[in-house]
Amino acid sequence: MRAVVTRVRHASVTIDGKVNGQIGQGFLVLLGVGPSDTHDTAVKLAEKICNLRVFEDENGKMNRNLEQVGGSLLVVSQFTLYADTSSRRPGFSGAAKPDLAIPLYEDFMAHCRERGFAVEHGEFGADMQVDSLNDGPVTILFDTERP
Repeated sequence: MRAVVTRVRHASVTIDGKVNGQIGQGFLVLLGVGPSDTHDTAVKLAEKICNLRVFEDENGKMNRNLEQVGGSLLVVSQFTLYADTSSRRPGFSGAAKPDLAIPLYEDFMAHCRERGFAVEHGEFGADMQVDSLNDGPVTILFDTERP
């Protein structure tokens, strides 16, 4: 799995002119699923992201996690994270097919919810507009194939 995680003050995703999900402080997670990913991959990545300490403490140090700041997650499926950019026109055959990707996308969000976090989301495969106010900016790339 690949994820681009941005610390945000707020974020939303709109589909067909209607807000589908929105959060205040927390993480905007652009999530891509690869063909070798499993339920365990989704759970491990969710754990890493939910425990990520990138929110400032009273001394201005990035030392607090999502739970400690009462943050939420906005998760948006992003197959383009598996783009092959070896030519000018990217190919996306490296991304998992929907029959694998959708359940793992759902597993990731379910695990975050089980941890007690509010999770908003886009719609898998939809044309979405994502709006966010990056905080910092703090943006971190996760790739479960490259620990």
